Amino acid sequence: MRGICLTLPTNRPCAETIAAVGREAAYAVEHFDVEVHLLVLDSCAPADTAAHAEAVRRLPAHPRITAHHLDEAAQRDFLRRVITDAGGPKPELLLDLMLPDRLSYGACTNRAFLIAAALGCASVHRRDSDSRYQTLDGAPVYPVHHELTSLGRRAADAGADVTATALAPERLDRRVAMVGASFIGELSVDIGEIEALDPAVYHDVVSLWAPEDWTDEQKRDLVAESFRGAGTEPFRADRSLLTLVDPMRVDMCNIAFHDVHERVPLPPATDTIGSDYFLIHLVHDAGLPGVLHNRHIVNYYTGERRTDTGFTAYQLRYAKFLLSMLYFNAVYARMAEAGDALLDGNGRVRASAVAALARESAGLDRAGNVRRLDALDAAYRRLGGRYAAFADLLAGRRERLLDEARRDIEDFALLTEAWEALIRAARTTPLVRTPSGRSR
Repeated sequence: MRGICLTLPTNRPCAETIAAVGREAAYAVEHFDVEVHLLVLDSCAPADTAAHAEAVRRLPAHPRITAHHLDEAAQRDFLRRVITDAGGPKPELLLDLMLPDRLSYGACTNRAFLIAAALGCASVHRRDSDSRYQTLDGAPVYPVHHELTSLGRRAADAGADVTATALAPERLDRRVAMVGASFIGELSVDIGEIEALDPAVYHDVVSLWAPEDWTDEQKRDLVAESFRGAGTEPFRADRSLLTLVDPMRVDMCNIAFHDVHERVPLPPATDTIGSDYFLIHLVHDAGLPGVLHNRHIVNYYTGERRTDTGFTAYQLRYAKFLLSMLYFNAVYARMAEAGDALLDGNGRVRASAVAALARESAGLDRAGNVRRLDALDAAYRRLGGRYAAFADLLAGRRERLLDEARRDIEDFALLTEAWEALIRAARTTPLVRTPSGRSR
């Protein structure tokens, strides 16, 4: 019986979501021959962490579901033991990259990857605390249904259980590395107000994540589909496609990985949206099969994002995302060129190839990012109000942000080089220690 890790990283109150993910775990064991490790990785304040612990305790017991709720102290203890056992260089830096003192979408998911290895799980299934499940005739529609139907199977075999197949014959012997869908509801990036205020400024702000050499038409197309997920159409019936999944069609709130997450981590950049999407591109560019389905999750904004503090924090994360794309656009282009060369003789991703591309991109001229900051500054000042005030803040941090963007891609290369050793160490590292000091 295979073990799976259904994980919910969180830094916000989400007791209701924990209960809902618990019900998805119950669905999984009722319909599939699996053991579920439900993993809540908690980075909240003590009061919210305590509420989450209580929510986990209230989950109905099942012999094939084990719930794990780890606060940051427990996560740090586990990570320190893994890093020590792995024996690589710069252990303190690796610990900082795995558990930074600032928000990191990539790092929180990387922790889930390592813990899943420690728990003996064959796959990782990620959900987000600011999302809900759709329903059909009053019953929740769980993505884990499609994930467990196809994930890890030979594509040739998985094809019997999907609606359609669009995969080249030479890829049918490869295993399904990713199953995912997207979301409906509010934009995944909190810039809808910009579109309402000035559609032209919205175009300018969103198009900044495209490669600079793209045509105006390519940028318009990118803006038209960016951050909108699957739109607003509710779920009515299942559809699934075995294919090379377009990265624009899936979201990290609704994703599952097999094997690839044990080869390459996610970029651990802090305060940067989109830092957790790298594996989606890697799966596609390496020619690994995936399944795209339509059990989309409902995205919504928490109240904190509507506050002045939340606004500033989120706009900064968006700005850092734009700067990261100087490097990631270059890496994605090189991965697309490499294709099958990203894989070893067993059809698995070669981490060394990915790390080399990341290190190479770190040497790019940062003039493109200077131009991005100039364009973003001009766009925000055209909007005025709190956007102009944010432009002032951005102007005061220009050099620091430019330096951080380069350092982030260097850190990603370092972590990728160390990743397989960390995964091997995690497989033999107990998740928690007993009060006596022994691990279990």
